[in-house]
Amino acid sequence: MSTKTLSWKNHTLEFGKRTCIMGILNITPDSFSDGGSFIKKDTAVLHARKMVEAGADIIDIGGESTRPFSEPVSSDKEIMRVLPVIEEIANHVSVPISIDTTKAEVAKKALEAGASIINDVSAFRLDPGMAEIAAKYKVPVIIMHMKGTPKTMQVSPEYRDLVGEIKEFLENAISDAETKGVLRSNIIIDPGIGFGKTIEHNLKLIKQIYKFKDMGCPVLIGPSRKAFIRTILKKDSEKELSPDQQVVETGTQATISAGILNGADIVRVHDVANTFATVKVIDALRNVE
Repeated sequence: MSTKTLSWKNHTLEFGKRTCIMGILNITPDSFSDGGSFIKKDTAVLHARKMVEAGADIIDIGGESTRPFSEPVSSDKEIMRVLPVIEEIANHVSVPISIDTTKAEVAKKALEAGASIINDVSAFRLDPGMAEIAAKYKVPVIIMHMKGTPKTMQVSPEYRDLVGEIKEFLENAISDAETKGVLRSNIIIDPGIGFGKTIEHNLKLIKQIYKFKDMGCPVLIGPSRKAFIRTILKKDSEKELSPDQQVVETGTQATISAGILNGADIVRVHDVANTFATVKVIDALRNVE
């Protein structure tokens, strides 16, 4: 099995034999799964430390919800939410901190406060200055495919060639980033599960993650607790089910298992402890000869 190492500053991530876990920390009042849970700095820092203890390789911090139909927030508000948390977490954990934002100003402030990865769901389309920030600070970037914006992405998304169109989008985004000084070796790609996709689109992407491997970049997936999982679990031939969070989490672990077996290098999740167990077993299966 081929391996790839991503090294920058005082951090190293290795891909190939072991799947990396990215723990989600939303500093927002309206995220779809945990909105409002970690608005207070002390609560957020404690949760980040618990995720690292549970096995997180990256902590991904966001101050603006990207759930379907969500409204954008200002850079000032986003900075006010995430900066104190990043500064505090950077003093307590050794794993890299990722800033989940589409705004160059927020990314810059976050990197100066201790973050060291940029996770941009817009693939630099919403703020052209983002690529310059990534190039200047020489940090890894996560470039994700999204059809439209969070407010519009789930309005009847259609594709003629699902994987082909997403790969073309990502390749164009990578080329644009490279022209602005971002090294391809610093780029991680994300096909954007749940971002402008139907249930069938999401399932096909998870099943066909291996088709993105020839792009030469580590592949991240983020199916955690997404609406398509809940919708699948509600379907029953005799009755309508109302899955609780634990059932949805079990469904999440199923998608993570399938994603890893099909080639995912990084999984972005809410429940790090459960995912750590899943990753250990699936990686063992994947690596057996």
